Amino acid sequence: MLDQIHLLAAVTVLGVLEQAYFFLQVIYARRLFGVSPPKVSGPPEFERIFRAQVNSSEYFPIFLAVLWQAGLFFHQGLAAALGLLYLCARYCYFMGYRASSSERLAPIYFSSGVLWILLAASALGILHFFLSHYVGLNILQLFTA
Repeated sequence: MLDQIHLLAAVTVLGVLEQAYFFLQVIYARRLFGVSPPKVSGPPEFERIFRAQVNSSEYFPIFLAVLWQAGLFFHQGLAAALGLLYLCARYCYFMGYRASSSERLAPIYFSSGVLWILLAASALGILHFFLSHYVGLNILQLFTA
């Protein structure tokens, strides 16, 4: 079983480390700009870092769900590769947003596209499982025949 999920687990750990890095950046920004908790407003530089972290945290559960579903039901290698692409895009998003609000756009669109691909792979994999398990119809055999 572990050989079927090790890549997904590795990408998950990298994602958690990335989230921790984003959290630390907010802590450093709070100190740098003198914004004490629970305040969430301050200089624009702080607010951009804070929003980038919050936005990334909001998408993280969605990312984990579709990463694991795509990996378990479709293909672990493809899901892990897409997961790495997503994490790279999120890092670029964070750094872009930190510099300027307009520099976040291309990475956010790219990471959203990766999420949609993971969602499609999840849906196809789950559909294939249901059809083959409950109806006895193997979609893959139809495409290869």
